[in-house]
Amino acid sequence: MAAAPAGSGADAQARFGRSVKGLLIDRVTGCGTDVIALTKQVLKGSRSSELLGHAARNMVMQEDAILHSEDSLRKMAIITTHLQYQQEAIQKNVEHSSNLQDQLRHLLK
Repeated sequence: MAAAPAGSGADAQARFGRSVKGLLIDRVTGCGTDVIALTKQVLKGSRSSELLGHAARNMVMQEDAILHSEDSLRKMAIITTHLQYQQEAIQKNVEHSSNLQDQLRHLLK
């Protein structure tokens, strides 16, 4: 009778060992899955950071282009004003030359 309890104790201990191993395997598998998920999130975060960096650089380039365009528009406005002044001067000179031609014709008659 003493052998039976010792034998069933060994069986119980073996079952307990197997269940502990099973639990440990489950926990290790779960931790491995968590590590993989965490790695994916870190990589995704790194990629997001990289994309944000590219977007920031592109925004700076766009801002520079806009500032350059504004400067060009200001310069073109100044050139337009100067061309208008020159056009007015040319028109006045054309009118004066017409008057001079009329005066020359009158004198030559």
